[in-house]
Formats: sequence, C-alpha cells, structure tokens
Amino acid sequence: MNALKCRLMKLDNFTEIKNLAEHQLSSLCKDVRERILQVLSEKGGHLASNIGSVELTVALHRVFSSPTDKIIFDTSHQTYAHKILTGRNEQFPTIRQYQGLCGFASPKESAHDHFYAGHAGTALSLALGVAHARDLSGSDEYVIAVLGDAAFSCGLTLEALNNIPSSLSRFIIVLNDNNMFISESTGNINECLRNYVKQNKNALEAALKRIMPTKIPDTKISFFEHFGLNYIGIVDGHDVNALADAFNSAKNIQGPVLIHTTTTKGHGMPKAAEDPTLYHGVGCFDVKTGNLHKKAATSLTFPKIFGDYLTKMGQKDPDLVVITPAMPHGACLTDFFDTFPERSFDVGIAEGHAVTFAAGLAYQKKKNVVVSIYATFLQRALDNLFQDICLQELPVLLALDRGGLSPADGSTHHGIYDISFLQAMPGLVIVQPRDGDVLRDLMHSAFSYNRSVAIRYPNQTTHHSTDYTPTYRPLSKGEILKKGSKLAIVSLGHLSTLAFKLAEMLSQKGIDATIVDPIFVKPLDEELFFQLLEDHNHFVTIEEHAVNSGLGSILSFFFAKNQIKDVRLQMFGIPDKFIEHGDYQNLLKEIGLTAPQILEKLDIHEFFDRS
Repeated sequence: MNALKCRLMKLDNFTEIKNLAEHQLSSLCKDVRERILQVLSEKGGHLASNIGSVELTVALHRVFSSPTDKIIFDTSHQTYAHKILTGRNEQFPTIRQYQGLCGFASPKESAHDHFYAGHAGTALSLALGVAHARDLSGSDEYVIAVLGDAAFSCGLTLEALNNIPSSLSRFIIVLNDNNMFISESTGNINECLRNYVKQNKNALEAALKRIMPTKIPDTKISFFEHFGLNYIGIVDGHDVNALADAFNSAKNIQGPVLIHTTTTKGHGMPKAAEDPTLYHGVGCFDVKTGNLHKKAATSLTFPKIFGDYLTKMGQKDPDLVVITPAMPHGACLTDFFDTFPERSFDVGIAEGHAVTFAAGLAYQKKKNVVVSIYATFLQRALDNLFQDICLQELPVLLALDRGGLSPADGSTHHGIYDISFLQAMPGLVIVQPRDGDVLRDLMHSAFSYNRSVAIRYPNQTTHHSTDYTPTYRPLSKGEILKKGSKLAIVSLGHLSTLAFKLAEMLSQKGIDATIVDPIFVKPLDEELFFQLLEDHNHFVTIEEHAVNSGLGSILSFFFAKNQIKDVRLQMFGIPDKFIEHGDYQNLLKEIGLTAPQILEKLDIHEFFDRS
C-alpha cells in the first residue's frame, strides 16, 4: 500500500480531520487531489470538476459532521473528494467500474450520500425539503446544499430559491462559482454573477485575507439577498482555511445563508484548468504532464456522425437552427456552433426551455429546428414536448443522444425510458438507425415528413460509409436484413449486430431466422409485419430500452389490436429494475442481452413442435 493511500485512510475518521491544525489542511487537500489524479490517470472519470472542488469538500467536512449534518451535492459528479473522505478511499480505484463505486452520489453506497443525483438543479429543492422535515421533527442538524453556478440556469433551482423562508435556520447554500457548465456558462444569470464578482473585486481581495463580512459594505446588494438570504462572500474556493471560516460564520447566523465561493475547474492541473471542457470527463492520461493518452483509431460514434452531417446540412440549409441544453461538446455540436454561431443556441441547463424555445423557433414553419439532447435529460421536458411541440404539430427534430445504456455513468444517465413516453405523443415519429448510414438517411429525410421526429441513438461506435450520399427514407418503412422463415428477430437500431450473432447460432441448430430492422418504432411498418405473418409465427424483439414499454410492447399491441392469434412473441431488453454503472459488455450480460443468453431463453423447441 503506497504512502499516500495510507495517509488518507487514517482520515476516514472525521474526528481526525477536525483535529488537524490549519496548516495541515492544505497538506490534506494536496493528498486528496493527488489521489484523484493518480486514480483517474489510470481509470478515467470526471476530472476538472473534482480537482477543482477539493478544498471546498475538505472544508465542509472540517466544519460539519456528516452524515448527521446533511451535505447534498447538486449533479454530484464532483463528489470524488467526498467519497475519499467518507470511508471509500480504499475502494476509490473502482470508481465508475462494474460493481465499483458510482461516479455520482449513491445512497446505497454510503450513509454520507443522501440522494442519487446525476441531473443538475435538484439539490436546493431536495435540501429545502430535508430542512423542513428536520424542523417538523424537532431535530437540529445543519442542511447544506452545494450548487454550481450552472444550477442557477435551471428553473427548478429558481423555484426552490423562491420558496426559502427567511426564518429558516441551519440552512446553508454553498455556491461553487466556476463560470462553467460542462462547457462555458451562458445566459443572463451567469452574466449577473460575473458582473457581481467584477464589481466586488476589492471585497474578493479582502476575502483572500480571510476577512469574512456577512454583508459587503459599499457594494450593490447581491442577487441572492433579494431572496432573503444572508450572503457571505466572495470566498476564495481554493483557500481551505478561508472556506472553513466562512462555514463557521454561517453556523452563527440566524436565517438561511448563501456562501459564494469562486473556484477554477481543473485547479492543480494546468492543462485541465486551461481547458476544463476537454478535461471534464477523461480517459487515461499521463499524471505528470497531463497529456491525454491517444485512443487507437476506431469507427466513428453515432454522435460524431450526427454532428458531422448536421454541419453539412447547415451548409445547404440556411434555415437550419440547433439548440442544446449545455451539451454542445458532448453531443458533438462544436463544429456546427463554430461554423454557424448565429444559428446555434446553448440555453444552459434548461431542458424545458430548450424544447419550448424550439417550438417558438419552429412556429410558422419558417425554420428547421433541431434540439440535440441526451435521452435521459429529455425526461425533464416531457410537458414541454407534449404541450408546445406535439400538440402544436410543429416539425421539430429531436436528436436523442445516449439512447440506450450509458455504461460508466449508471442509473441516473441510462437513456432507456424515452420510447415509453414518446410513443404516447400523437403524431410524433420515433426512429432508431442501426448504423451511421441510416442515421444520415433519417436526418436527411426528417423535415420532409412535416411532423415532429425523434431520432434516438447510442454513444457507440458504428459502421459508416465514407463519401456516403444520404437517400430519402419513406415514412414508416422498415427493412428485412436477412430473409428466413417461421422465426423473425426484430432488432432495434445498433442491436442488429446482436441479431446477426443470434441468427448464426440459430442456423447451427437448423433454424433459418429472418432479421428485421423496423427503423420506425412509431409509426410501425404494419404492412411489413402483416407480410411477415404469412410465413412467421414466432417473433423475438431485442432492444436496449426498458422491455416493458419499448419496441416489444409496441409489437405486442399491434398483434392484440389486430386480433392476431397463434403467434409467439418473446421480448428481450432492459428488465424492470434500475441498472447500475459498469463497462458495456458486463452490463449486457447482467441484463441477459447477449446472443447466448437470448438463445438459452428462446422457446424454439415448443415453437417448432407446434408448427
């Protein structure tokens, strides 16, 4: 066991952290940051946000007594230091690995993690509820909500802010202001914070000397004081002792307190501080130089193919506009944003606004509007999608990135529920391409349908043809990829590869299976399935989606609606449980979505006995 690991393991007891001398706190922060860099250089993970919040986390555990005092992190991808300091240092190298530590807060993992949190903007509402429950039960612990400045672009945070009573004590909000979402912060609230920091430069310099006023003299009232909050700031977020002083000051103030601290994402690693977007989530890197290890050349991913072709569409179509809620980098939109800045809109962490804003842009059908959003984040804009796009019958293209498992991120990020709520929207088209060529075909065709269209695709590598010229895909037309008889494998999107593996295994048993790619989940190609029913009476669906509400259920409804009897349907997909994190292949095995596992469960003997 190395010396660094030993030193940190001794600090699993919070009494030790509280008993350290002030000069020792900086050494502890150095050790924690070194531990994070050491592990992530070999394993990868969320880097810039975690090394940028080390001093903040150490100071929180210096002053407050977790888990009695409730420290609630927004988004929680910045909790690596928190995990190290709360008894999980020895397990830390398993972060984001199969059956290892979660990359986000996880109540199943530790009593110090109070909520699953993978989506921004929830911490303040959660903390407010916890504080009211505390007061109703007569206990007296502190409740601390740790938010980034990006959370204030999220409507839910503002709703919570509007509901904090001025009489609520032992309630502390820590604003970790680093001027970043994942990419650079945008919007008026961010500008408000930036201006306030600039206007109070003298106060910031005083804070660096650890002068901690609860009200800053001779300055404009802060944005937050309008909401009845006692304001402490601005505090240097990389001065652990100044932070500890600020937290202790907050404990002695009656009423709710907001502590405004400024940090730098990537602090302690120059390359990460210079480019925090690139170093937000990383693979392996050289811990000494900070240089990222180059990955071996592979096929392009669905998101990269989407981003590249979107830019080509923008070159041909001056009316094409693109919206994303704070994900231009992850969704591979940077080329489009750089090429057409006037037609590119990053609205911040505001998924509901992104969708309703798209409806306004698409009004009168003068603009071709694309909303690029992760499938898991679209859940936050369901009402907006229904009321403002579908009900208005507006032809907006929804590009649902990460449609499927999001392996290392886990249960908060898997995009495996979108078909279930999208299929309920009248008039909405749902499609999933099996490869990069079909993806470009669907993008090329989508606006010609004159309807709202959702294209879902995973963050997986895929086949794509170079110099490919996209062709028109007729609405609601699927494809037969391999013709057989009696048994039809209906595979959704990229799982056509799995379908071919399964078909090969079936052929070794003398079964010649048909492989069907429906492409259109909605509207389903009913004509194609009626044709298949002429010489098939066993259907198998495989999908990387919740099995009880996805493609299989749609096909089941088709059979029931048309009173089709004497047909066997077996459905394979994501079971009705929350799926944790891990590498892709292990997760597929866990849920039974591999060819040998499916073959084992196929009722082929009974089927052929009946035929």
